[in-house]
Amino acid sequence: MRRFFLPVIAGTFFLAGFFVGVSKTVSSEDEYSYLKLFTDVLKIVKENYVEEPSIKEMIYGALNGMVSALDPFSAFFPPEKYKEFMEETEGEFGGIGIEISMEKGRPIVVAPIEGTPAYKAGLRAGDIIIAVDGEDTFGKTLLDIVKQIRGKPGTKVKLTIMRKGADKPFTVEITRAVIKIESVKYTKYGDIGYIKLTQFQHYTSRDLKKAVKDLLSQHVQGFIIDLRNNPGGLLSEAVKVSDIFLPEGKLIVYTKGRRDEEKYYAKEKPVLPTYVPVVVLINKGSASASEIVTGALQDHHRATIVGEKSFGKASVQNIIPLEDGSALKLTVAYYYTPKGRLIHKKGIKPDIKVSMDEKAWEKLTQTIRKMRIEGNGKKVILLPDIDVQLKKAIEVLKAKIEHKEAA
Repeated sequence: MRRFFLPVIAGTFFLAGFFVGVSKTVSSEDEYSYLKLFTDVLKIVKENYVEEPSIKEMIYGALNGMVSALDPFSAFFPPEKYKEFMEETEGEFGGIGIEISMEKGRPIVVAPIEGTPAYKAGLRAGDIIIAVDGEDTFGKTLLDIVKQIRGKPGTKVKLTIMRKGADKPFTVEITRAVIKIESVKYTKYGDIGYIKLTQFQHYTSRDLKKAVKDLLSQHVQGFIIDLRNNPGGLLSEAVKVSDIFLPEGKLIVYTKGRRDEEKYYAKEKPVLPTYVPVVVLINKGSASASEIVTGALQDHHRATIVGEKSFGKASVQNIIPLEDGSALKLTVAYYYTPKGRLIHKKGIKPDIKVSMDEKAWEKLTQTIRKMRIEGNGKKVILLPDIDVQLKKAIEVLKAKIEHKEAA
């Protein structure tokens, strides 16, 4: 059977190389002894378990445990789960609109996606999900938890949340919906162009180009790119978004695994002239593709980064179909910024640190939600009097604009 490799980043697709080989760090004798141990256990269970066991289910279970022990993003898919995975990644799905990772055996919210049921319910980056519909999440795989949370649009799911600073867990009931994301939102604020990217999906770069051109036609003097609580998405779109700001030929990001290294460069003339100043906003909910863009603009001194350190989620997963219809999703590389900084588990540190505590975020989101409920039809609501990170970004950008004019 001919094999092919389908590479992904956190559940989204891009091209990358992969080679399957045997590690040379363990001697063949050691490998043989461990394999013999595995077959011994399999034989003992088969002959002595109280009921006749299914060898297929035992092997599938062993493979799942083996791969999930590597990291939260590697997984083994039996045929039926692989089919479900492909259907979900290729089409619309019923969910609540959060990106999650694993930390100390528990799922943790990377970020709620703006405009989704999770965002409207008030979930926040850093929230730990300790139960789904009353079922404890500890020790479960990331894939199993995602499957529990997803479901038919219109149905409800109950999440029990432990939040930093809270005295005890609380439960949130959220109605699932088909998740359709408007990834680019923008407005003009005085002589500043403000653009919010909620996720990196198909056509994000296309819509961003339109927003930049529209704002330039309105004679804005500088741009704020808000990547806060943006959990990432397609690598291809992260590269194209970076290309909008960087000169042709500049290195945007590279991946490095045990055997391969792949580099991605800006290929086009920047849509936004390099003399137009840019400030990027990030926080602990900025992850994956958001960190790639932020790292590229920071390393090339194209933007000033304001806010808090990003999440630190930047690894490469390959989907490797197997002969029986099952598949592996395996971490094969990490992402690095143009200057060689590892993003995964490190995150991107802002040039200017501005923190917002839980109370400040709660006040901001509640105020925005109330304004929209009361009939404010604006797609983007800016509240720098409450949003201290945005306020600082505006101050920094205005100083850059004034310096440019003086020069």
